[in-house]
Order: sequence, then structure tokens, then C-alpha cells
Amino acid sequence: MSENYYHSVTLDEALCKGCTVCIKGCPTEAIRVQKGRARITADRCIDCGECIRTCPSGAKKAVSDPLALLENFDYTVAIPAPTLYGQFSSDISCNRILTALKGIGFDDVFEVALSAEILSRETRNYLKERKGNAPLISSSCPVIVRLVETRFPSLIDQLVPMISPMELSARIVREKLKDSRGRVGVFFISPCAAKVTDIRTPRGIETSSVDGVIGIKDIYRELSQAIGRVETEEPLSRAHAMGISWARTDGEGSAVFSENHISVDGIEHVIDVLESLENGHIENVDFVEMMSCPGGCVGGPLTVENPYIARNIITCRERRHLPDEPVSLPEEALLDSGVLSIRWTESVESRTTHLLDPDYRKAMQMMEDMEAIRQGLPGLDCGSCGAPSCRALAEDIVRGRTTETDCVFMLRERIRELTREMIDLESRMPPGLDR
Repeated sequence: MSENYYHSVTLDEALCKGCTVCIKGCPTEAIRVQKGRARITADRCIDCGECIRTCPSGAKKAVSDPLALLENFDYTVAIPAPTLYGQFSSDISCNRILTALKGIGFDDVFEVALSAEILSRETRNYLKERKGNAPLISSSCPVIVRLVETRFPSLIDQLVPMISPMELSARIVREKLKDSRGRVGVFFISPCAAKVTDIRTPRGIETSSVDGVIGIKDIYRELSQAIGRVETEEPLSRAHAMGISWARTDGEGSAVFSENHISVDGIEHVIDVLESLENGHIENVDFVEMMSCPGGCVGGPLTVENPYIARNIITCRERRHLPDEPVSLPEEALLDSGVLSIRWTESVESRTTHLLDPDYRKAMQMMEDMEAIRQGLPGLDCGSCGAPSCRALAEDIVRGRTTETDCVFMLRERIRELTREMIDLESRMPPGLDR
């Protein structure tokens, strides 16, 4: 990528054992193992965090902002993801959790679940107004947007062109505090690393209104202690079941009120569905909710609670927050009046990293060479070469990054050939001595 692309997923080489486990799960084949250590190819990484989940040595890490960053602002607001509610027992109220956030240093809080409710309404309206029969793809998960950019650029026009609940929350906060004196800092309490990347190099918008992203796991202990110290709960929570449900799979999908929607979670399943969409194999579907993490955001790499337990907690909270009648949020007036916009203002373009060469003819020749090399490889996809598959190794060879002998089977065959040549040479005598 030509831009200065920030990555929140990093590698601690000191902890890496070179085991090759991570290369198999990477959805964009961004990881190679060379000289006993994993290497992340920056222009292919989409910060999904899949390698963080699979690395047995803990060498892959997600970098988020420290709580100390609050000191750089005069007034700070926490915008917690609905997933935060799934990290604590359902006996602990949402108000108590939000009050505790103020207890660890924030001046105020605004629930991202509220913005999720607003965006649910806007997505429903967009579905009614849209033209065409192609299924729309949710853009709330930044990993999905980046995956479509890099691997499925033909589907870009099917992405819902709206900002995320995180971004909408930050804009609402800034609009409400626009007359405040001093510097206002807005911090997202996040279940995933991709949100860190999203505010540094956003998609669909020029700049983010979020000042920092703090991982749930990074403040979990301190927040848990603060929850225990809360004496009086402030009435800070206004979110309803619809917004809270966005923490789990099918939360957003159900909120659009479409009978013809599907919800997919887990990066492997997401890729399968995207391939089907690209090939036109999915019909009679209006909306596709896609979450890269298993179980939805409750399965994010920056969470603490088991995702299945967290999902159950979220479901319990949904039952308690079902409204008695349709809800109208005051913040919706900011959109209806045009004060705030939720649509993308920047085009999302293809950023395919699999292009072999800018020159079409050269790229076609390289593709033919790659296929010829691939057919000569064993096709076992064992990963011993440090690449995730034989096809990936063939690509690396064509790009000049490695040689065929990186394949242990090809190396063994080459050694056999050399051995046969040496035996044959050893049996020969110079003409003057040969009798």
C-alpha cells in the first residue's frame, strides 16, 4: 500500500519459535517463517488478530493506547463497545460498569450501543432505498472492509457506505461538547486490534474523530477493582437491547429487520461467504452481517471473558433492556437535521496486494511461471517452507523472494540428483588412466 498504513498487530521476535502455526490461519497470507522466525508482510496484513488467537507462544500482540494518554486532554470521554458489558457478570448492571469507567479516570461516558441503534435505523432505510439486487455487506467491522479491499475488490460497491458505531459515537460526543473549553479526548474501549488501525488509517472517511483506542484486557483489572468500589451508580446507561446485541453475531443482522439476511462470524467462514458472493452463488439475500472474530465482537483478541460466556451475558442483558415501545433517541435529531453525517465521504478502492506486476504482460507471464512451479511442487501445503501453501511458495519464487529448494521435498530430490551425479563422477577416470 502506498499510504502510511499503521498496524496494531505486531510480532515479538524474542517469543517467536518459528512453529509455522500462524501462517495457516492468516486470511491474506501475510505471514512467512524465515530463519526460524515469523515475518509479517505489512502490505498484506489487515490486523484481524487471527494470528494472535493461534500463536502458541504469544509472540503476536495487539498494540492499543495506554490509559495514561488521558493526561494529554482536559476532558475525556469513554465510548465503550457493547462487548464491554459481556465481560462482567450480568448481575453487575451497565450503570455500575459505566460509573466505574469514570472511576478510572474518564470524565464522562457515551455508549457505542446507542450509536448502533441509530445506525440500525439508518441501515434499514438504506436497504429500502437502494437499487439493485446484490446483497449489501455490513461495513461495521474494519477487518471486513480491508479484506474486501485486498482480496475481493469486486464487492466494494456492495459495502454499506456508513461509518461505524464507534465513529458515530465520537462525532456525537464532539458535537455535544463543541462549546466546551479545553481539549476533549474521546477514547474507544475496544474488543479488537483492528479498531486501533481503523482510527489511524480509516476507510471511507478522511480522519477519525476518535483520539485513542484502549483494549478491554488492558484496563480489565483496574476496571474490575473500580466496579467493586462503586457506592452509588450513576444513571449513565441508555442503551436498549438492539444496540447491546451488536456485541454478538446476528445482533446487527437482526437489527436491520430483514427477513432475508445472513450473519457470518469467524474469518474462514467470512472468506467462504465472500467467495460465494463474488461468484454470484448467494441469491435472495438483502443483507450480510460479517464479523471477523468467532462469535462476533465478544470473540475479539482484546477481550477477557470466554466468548461463549460473554455471548450469554449479552443475551441476558438484552432481555432486561427490551423497550416497552419503539425508542426515539435525541441523538437521532443530529442526523435528521443534517448536523452530523453517517455516510462515507471518501471512496473505498481496491488495494489488492496480490498483483504480481503493474505491467499486464509481465504479470501474465509471471502467473504462468507461478502455475508451472506450483504443479512441480508436492501440493501438500505442509508449511515446512515457511509459506502457508505450495501456491504461496510458488508466488514467492516468482517474485524472487525464495527458491524451489525451500521446499523440503524439492530439496531432498535435489540432494538425490547431486548424489547421483557425484557417484557417477567418482566412477570416471581421466582418459589417460582409464584402462
